[in-house]
Amino acid sequence: MSVLPIVTVGDPVLRERARDVTPDELASPEVQRFIDDLIETKRAANGAGIAANQVADLRRIAIVEVTPDNPRYPYKPPVPLTVMVNAVLEPMGDETVEINEGCLSVPDLRGEVDRHVTVRVRYLDRDGAEHVEERRGLTAGTFQHEVDHLDGVLFLDRVRDPTTFSTWEQFDRHRREEFVARAKALVERVGS
Repeated sequence: MSVLPIVTVGDPVLRERARDVTPDELASPEVQRFIDDLIETKRAANGAGIAANQVADLRRIAIVEVTPDNPRYPYKPPVPLTVMVNAVLEPMGDETVEINEGCLSVPDLRGEVDRHVTVRVRYLDRDGAEHVEERRGLTAGTFQHEVDHLDGVLFLDRVRDPTTFSTWEQFDRHRREEFVARAKALVERVGS
């Protein structure tokens, strides 16, 4: 497995919609190796997720995985390794919540984004099996963030109030405590 270079904001590949992966392509050793590399890259960067666009690849593949020991997101509920191929997301209801997000492709910047509290996500796993799942709370936000990448959208595009932008250092100094309290309340109210 290899750690791939992560492209950053300004690279046009982050603004392109990723293309669907065919069943034959998904079964190929090359795509399976790429999935392994994508997982390794996400883990090396301590991300909650990563999409193929972020490593300059336009196949519709994304990874979500949150471990309890993640130093970037210790407040996020755990999510087992989830490989999503050809993911499509559907909001469930109108309820939204503000989530303070960061991104591996937007180094050292965070901002408040409105995300749907509950979403239905449809995808194939790396073996081609179809999944239809409902995700809630902070986890729903993570899935929305990654599917946005596959659609060529960055969290920057979803920030309504630019005064919420901050570096990680300033987030830690001025906003972390309040956001973690909101995040914990959300998890208690709706689950993950």
